[in-house]
Amino acid sequence: MDYKISEIEEKTWAVEDDGVRFFLADGDERALLIDSGMTKMDLPAIIKKLTDHPVTLVNTHADVDHISSNDAFESFYMHPSDFFLYPRRDGNAPRMLPVFEKDVFDLGNRTLEVIHLPGHTPGSITFLDRKKRLLIGGDPIQTGGAIYMFGRHRDMDAYICSLKRLMKRADEFDFIIPSHADPRIRREVIPALAEGAEDILAGKVKGYDEEVGGTPVTTYDTGITRFYCDRNE
Repeated sequence: MDYKISEIEEKTWAVEDDGVRFFLADGDERALLIDSGMTKMDLPAIIKKLTDHPVTLVNTHADVDHISSNDAFESFYMHPSDFFLYPRRDGNAPRMLPVFEKDVFDLGNRTLEVIHLPGHTPGSITFLDRKKRLLIGGDPIQTGGAIYMFGRHRDMDAYICSLKRLMKRADEFDFIIPSHADPRIRREVIPALAEGAEDILAGKVKGYDEEVGGTPVTTYDTGITRFYCDRNE
């Protein structure tokens, strides 16, 4: 199994797993696992090497590359707007528990607040660590990669609104630790991402056709990241 663990901040680890990264944030009493990766693995055993604290799992959204080891846990949290996207399994599947905007996970001398960022998926979320001035996890904010915006559950207008709303809280964090592509980016990228998305909708960015995982898409390169969008036939 090919994965790599690195401590990106004190008591905060990133696990690189086949093109996606997920995170473990530890406090004085509890730990929060943010996503469970692309590859099925024995996450409880891996986490045990990092902390002895009880672990809560929360998913930033329901895309398959963020949930593959969920079955190693009895339950997990997710924004309910993404419940319909989660693959239903047998009766032994973990329980889905709802989490909402402004909910706070208290880990003991460390809190992570949920911020809802619909657009990439209806229930996409990220986590604000005020003490470390970080946003941790999720796909909506990234550079040097590609944001999936094709399919009926993606919404570019909602994505732009989410970024503009997040800009109003920019004094609460300095960096973003995203789930894909560049591992650490500054908050100044957020308005640039919003502007690029607006330019796509306004027809100011020329797209080109390709396939992603066998799905025909139109790709728009804004210079900051690429957006995979529904192909206009």
